[in-house]
Amino acid sequence: MVSLIGTYECKADAKGRLMIPVAFKKQLSPVLQEGFVLKRSVFQSCLELYPMAEWNLLMQKINTLNRFKKKNNDFIRRFTAGVKVVEIDSTGRLLIPKDLISFAGITKELVLSSAVNIIEIWDKDQYEKTIDEDTVDFADLAEEVMGLDEELPLK
Repeated sequence: MVSLIGTYECKADAKGRLMIPVAFKKQLSPVLQEGFVLKRSVFQSCLELYPMAEWNLLMQKINTLNRFKKKNNDFIRRFTAGVKVVEIDSTGRLLIPKDLISFAGITKELVLSSAVNIIEIWDKDQYEKTIDEDTVDFADLAEEVMGLDEELPLK
């Protein structure tokens, strides 16, 4: 499992190509040759870049869903909408397809942010807006998600 660290700013050119920051490229070096999957985020207007091994693990879980249940089929269709296999070229560039640029509202200024085992790709203004909005609720969220009071068994 890949564990990524960092948030970096970069620029996209007129064709939708961006240079992967060196720090991310180094972290991704063990999986660069396997390729990546780029998709729409489920919860935000950003893109998610999955190393192929991480994508395959996720697909194993999704493949366990019963496709004879409408909600499962609907989920799979929407989850995989716009999914693209992409590569980081020898110069470290990633080409973002036009439909995904449109979905994420990407302009020239971008933010690439680690999300444990994937990289989120954001339009910089949208990223800053989302971070600012989420700041107010983060303390409550952190307490709810990470602050479980599980008692240790007595020995």
